[in-house]
Amino acid sequence: MNARVASHSKAAAGRATARTAGVIALVGAATVSALGGFARADPQPTRAEVEAKVDRLHHEAEEAVEEYNGVAEKADRTERALDDLHDEAARKTARLNDARDALGSFATAQYRSGTADPTVQLALSAEPEDYLRRAALLERVGNRQAAALEGVGRQLQEVEQVRTKADDRLAELTNARAELKRRKSAIEGKLAEARRLLDTLTAAQRDAVLGADGHGGAGSAGGAAGDRAARDAARGPVQAPNARAARAVSYAQGAVGSPYVWGAVGPGSFDCSGLTQAAWGAAGVSLPRTTYTQAAAGTTVPRSALAPGDLVFYYSGLTHVGIYAGGGQIIHAPRPGASVRYAPVDSMPFVTAVRPA
Repeated sequence: MNARVASHSKAAAGRATARTAGVIALVGAATVSALGGFARADPQPTRAEVEAKVDRLHHEAEEAVEEYNGVAEKADRTERALDDLHDEAARKTARLNDARDALGSFATAQYRSGTADPTVQLALSAEPEDYLRRAALLERVGNRQAAALEGVGRQLQEVEQVRTKADDRLAELTNARAELKRRKSAIEGKLAEARRLLDTLTAAQRDAVLGADGHGGAGSAGGAAGDRAARDAARGPVQAPNARAARAVSYAQGAVGSPYVWGAVGPGSFDCSGLTQAAWGAAGVSLPRTTYTQAAAGTTVPRSALAPGDLVFYYSGLTHVGIYAGGGQIIHAPRPGASVRYAPVDSMPFVTAVRPA
């Protein structure tokens, strides 16, 4: 009897263990299925995928940079206008205070003289003709006093108008600075994501990606040797249309090797529109700050008529610009992580070209 009970108990325990193992197996299978399988981790992106994503992020960042540059340019103009208004308000306030002082001195003099009623003065005057002459003089003085009062009132209005304009400009500047902060955050977020993707590559792969143009083109592969070859090609028979264009190209050539820094206009670092602005600035031509405003700052030229010094714009939003150096090459500031370099003029989607005046 005890043996049969023991045997029955062992069998029951075995069945319970089997059921437990089955449940664990089912739960484990469900868990693995729900999580996509422990053994199947997400595949690492290939170098080509990383490069495509990094290029896209850099391009989006450059769009945001040009928008940032536009807001920054507006903020600078607003700040200068605000300074001018403060100076104007100070000058007008000084003139107002002078007018008030003069009016106050005149009123004090009248009070001290104790001017009597004109009829009484005439009746008591021993020389009525002298009095009448003095009365005419006093009337003229009174007219001047009235004019002075009117002038003070007008100057008060002018000062208030200038102060109102200054308040409006200050509000614009405050809004512009807040917008700059938002755009800066967006730019830095995209660049941080690009750096994170680059960190997934080996050092050699990362160097290869950073050595490329960054806009889907190859740039001037071969580092310094490639830039020298491109420079030699650019210094072929094609001549700049004028001395200013030649000076702008010479400046850009001197900037080759300088790092890309977004928002920078030289002399040690540049973004794309900062380079073209600085190059033409060295030639005595003032260009606007952004790619899309530079595209309207000259005469449009067709692709077939490009000459050294022309500004070449890329992408549908005119978000990138380089300066044509001749020989089928541009000089441009490509993107973060790259330096100012030569690149084939057709290495990016060409949209238009402009010859600054």
